[in-house]
Amino acid sequence: MTESLPQGLITVAMPVYNAGEHLRAAVLSILKQSYTNWEFLILDDGSTDGALESISDLSDPRINLRRDGRNVGAAARLNEAIDLARGQYLARMDQDDISYPGRFASQVARLSRDPSLDLVAVRAIKISARNELVGFFPSPLRHAEICSRPWRGFYLAHPTWMGRIEWFRKYRYGIPESYLSDDQELLLRSYRESTFACVDEIQFAYRIRDRIRLKKHLRIHWTVMSFQVATFTRRRQFGFALRSAVIYCLRVGRDAWRSLTQALALRPAARIPRGEGEAAIGEWERLKGTLLERHC
Repeated sequence: MTESLPQGLITVAMPVYNAGEHLRAAVLSILKQSYTNWEFLILDDGSTDGALESISDLSDPRINLRRDGRNVGAAARLNEAIDLARGQYLARMDQDDISYPGRFASQVARLSRDPSLDLVAVRAIKISARNELVGFFPSPLRHAEICSRPWRGFYLAHPTWMGRIEWFRKYRYGIPESYLSDDQELLLRSYRESTFACVDEIQFAYRIRDRIRLKKHLRIHWTVMSFQVATFTRRRQFGFALRSAVIYCLRVGRDAWRSLTQALALRPAARIPRGEGEAAIGEWERLKGTLLERHC
């Protein structure tokens, strides 16, 4: 007989590798969730920078820090979390991002209300290394919108995910892992038999790099294009495969241009729209005041 899952319990999965100065704020943002029925698996992947010492004083019994000294990659660590999870839901978290206090409550409410959903994200702002709001992550809300152009990828920010543990155990993360694109590989593999959604609330701050690292970006684009073309060809979706190759070329050109403008100091400052943008700035400043500035 299958053991029943703890009702409403969330297992939070966060692989950590040389997390640096932002780790403590990321962990504190989970401790400050208004929804408190969670366990937090922090899975060290062979870090050498000493960042984990910054959270050594956080003795919350819901935190389970696991260290084995090995470096096996984020996908393997996430599969480890899936195997260890006791929760009804699995929530992702990255080592340098910030979850807003209402994030878990909003996602659990959505999943509880709609049993057809497998995976739910939340809308996110983009923040810089200096904790400045610099933009908004694209956020289609319904499954049809999220999956309408699979050759372009899926705009569903990975660290904002929360899903039913059965879904994660069915699909898992691909091994060997796809270079910094395990989320896209998983979504592409599963989207035709799954249902995704995004909560229409900004409940997350997604940290981006201040400068484009062109070689890294080109490798990510190549990785994504490669598994997209392989998948679409196997499914005999040859038009999709061709579109993936075209999108790859466009992204390479875009990032090369951005890299050049950054090198020449020509890139314009980020422009935040009025209305919702102004409200988001105010909310982010309040969150910084109660979380980041006190502890970073």
